[in-house]
Order: sequence, then C-alpha cells, then structure tokens
Amino acid sequence: MRLLLTVLLILSTAAPPAAPARFGWPLAGTPTVVRRFDPPPEPWLPGHRGVDLAGSSGEIVRAAGDGQVVFAGPLAGRGVISVAHADGVRTTYEPVTPTTTAGQTIRRGEPIGRLGPGHPGCSADEACLHWGARRGETYLDPLSLLGLGRVRLKPLRSAAAPAARPPAAAHPRRSHRRSRRRAAAHRSPTD
Repeated sequence: MRLLLTVLLILSTAAPPAAPARFGWPLAGTPTVVRRFDPPPEPWLPGHRGVDLAGSSGEIVRAAGDGQVVFAGPLAGRGVISVAHADGVRTTYEPVTPTTTAGQTIRRGEPIGRLGPGHPGCSADEACLHWGARRGETYLDPLSLLGLGRVRLKPLRSAAAPAARPPAAAHPRRSHRRSRRRAAAHRSPTD
C-alpha cells in the first residue's frame, strides 16, 4: 500500500509532457540573427518588421509552422512566400525562390523555397532571410513564435483607474524666448 501511494505521489507531481512546438526555425539549425525586430512607433513610419537570419544563397527555406501558402512569387522585385497559420498568424519569407504555390497546404519544416542573394543589410558574402510575422494588421516579433522574443514589461492599469498625471504646476510651460532672455540677463560680463 505504501509503495502504491509513493508511485501515485511521484506520478501526480511529475511535470506534464511538453507540448510539441508549433513553430520552428525557417533555416537549418539555429541561424544567427543578423538584425532583430524593430517595429516603428506608428504603423506608417519606417522600421524593421521582422528578423534577418544569416544563411547561404540557395539554402532551403522551410515552413516555420503548419499552414497554407497564400502567396508565392515576386513582389517589388524579390521572391516572397506568405503562409497563413491556423492561429491567425501569417509568416513571410524573402528573398526566396518559391518551390511551393499559393493554395498548397504545408507542414512545419517542409521546404517552401530557396534563399536568394541580395537582401539589404547583409554583407556581400552572405545571404539573409527576412522572416516576418503578423496577426491581422499587427506585426509580431517572429522570434516570439519560438519563445525567444524580447520581454517588454508594461505597467498595469485597471480600466476603472486612469493613469495618474502630475499636476500642471509640476511642468510649467515656458516660452523659449523668455528663457533665453533670462539666461542672457544672468550672464556675467566675462562670459
């Protein structure tokens, strides 16, 4: 009886088996991140809406997750592949020469194309895969699909309590001209 209780206790405290990863690297192994995700503060401003991964021209590019190819072809002079995933995420890969076609269902890790040369920001002797991700109109850090994205802490605010603002007197507004006149009046003749 004691042995049975010990076994039940061990089984009940054991960690559950890890769920299979839904996403993986689109290049073989663990590629070097050459340029990180750097979204703009406003959607219309310039920024880097994905990550650049070091690779070799001609290297096989693989689907990061299960999904359906929604675009495979040239866009703005570069080969692009876009894959829609069941959870609402869409991943993109460029510059890639597609080996898939729009409408094709793919599984994580399956080849979808070959990496092309000439991605801006890469040195002449290497190729880089620009890997992007978004949900709806919101761009995501693709590394977050792998559990590797940057953690950004934001303050907690409740809907009932708006954020506190300092009193207006704490930040008096001054005219720049008045400030310059005051500074000039306080200068010594030797300045």
